Amino acid sequence: MTLEEIPKKIGLFFGSFNPIHLGHLIIGNNIIENTDIEEIWFVVSPQNPLKEKNTLLEDEIRLNLVKTSIKDNNKFNICDVEFYLEKPSYTYNTLKFLKQEHSLYEFVLIIGEDNLMCFELWRDYQRIIDEFKILVYPRANCKTDKFDKEKNVIRINSPIIEISSTQIREDIRNGKSIQYLVMEDVRKEILKNKYYCNN
Repeated sequence: MTLEEIPKKIGLFFGSFNPIHLGHLIIGNNIIENTDIEEIWFVVSPQNPLKEKNTLLEDEIRLNLVKTSIKDNNKFNICDVEFYLEKPSYTYNTLKFLKQEHSLYEFVLIIGEDNLMCFELWRDYQRIIDEFKILVYPRANCKTDKFDKEKNVIRINSPIIEISSTQIREDIRNGKSIQYLVMEDVRKEILKNKYYCNN
């Protein structure tokens, strides 16, 4: 196999990103620096089947906040493919679609260990495991030996970031500062437009 034939490895970091925060970016950067992943695509999900739709900021707003957050990193990209696929969004369907559309890329799923703990709830979870590599980063107070024998499930070392979008939304509603939790341009955009103040 020549260098030209080696597929480019793309890490797919799915999420509602409601909003995207520094924890997401730190994990993404750690993966770029310490694995063979060449790019990370932040796949913004319009509707997670395991979450309530009414807790989400509008799709395009969340997408733009992600764009703002990653604009200075040429190894980070945004992916809005799920905006155009059937809803609710199921990860296997998205992975299959991306594989068909980008045959020269190898797509690797990135999830936290908290998601691995409930992975059986994902539609077609075994097909995901069989057909795609999965990088699992650690989460605080989450430890499972599920899928240890699956060769495509790979645990990685990564900083444990205890920042959550839920806490950020709550802080905004309570009038607390979110400085140092999100990129500064994102913080300004959220405050300017009063995002999350009333939902």
